[in-house]
Amino acid sequence: MVKKYDFISFKRDHYSDEEMKKRSKDFCDWANKRRSVRDYSSKEIPAEVIDNILLTANAAPSGANKQPWTFCVVYDPEIKKQIRIEAEKEEKVSYDGRMSQEWLDDLEPLGTDWQKPFLEIAPALIIVFKRSFETTAEGKKHQNYYVSESIGLACGFLLMAIHNAGLVALTHTPSPMNFLTKVLNRPENEKPFLLIPIGFPADNAMVPDIGRKKIDEIKVKY
Repeated sequence: MVKKYDFISFKRDHYSDEEMKKRSKDFCDWANKRRSVRDYSSKEIPAEVIDNILLTANAAPSGANKQPWTFCVVYDPEIKKQIRIEAEKEEKVSYDGRMSQEWLDDLEPLGTDWQKPFLEIAPALIIVFKRSFETTAEGKKHQNYYVSESIGLACGFLLMAIHNAGLVALTHTPSPMNFLTKVLNRPENEKPFLLIPIGFPADNAMVPDIGRKKIDEIKVKY
């Protein structure tokens, strides 16, 4: 039998127009300081901070509230090394022929290549797995809904929670990522979605001086 939710009263703070403008602008300015970082310090992150970040990601909306995600947090140096070796194997194949020349040209200004030392240097890796279905103790499968959309939202929450904690991250997507399932011995209902190094920026951290689209480039009014 499907469990029915009780419904509870929902209220939230109300702001004046001026306060809304200020809050939205302040948050926008703060969010625009978030950057993808590849230069990490090895300084450890308090475990409670990681837990709070993951609980924030878990607050994201999901299809039928299934919360179809698993966050694997890797601290172990040997496992991080293994992940780096397998990721670099896939990345080298990609850079040496799997990616189109147009793709390589688009990446060139960012200074990326197949070598990923940050996978070992960062104090933790968060590997996000999407759960396409759930299995009961009796072996019966139950479908999850809008899994990719749901987990994409959760990863957005995750990145902003990392930024809010004063940490930095990178969305790394070696393709294919099936090696992560094997390295971490994950069950058949989980597929790797995103590999996120997380930590403090190195003292000499550098990032490309990118720009972002203006409002008239992303907004269409009807």
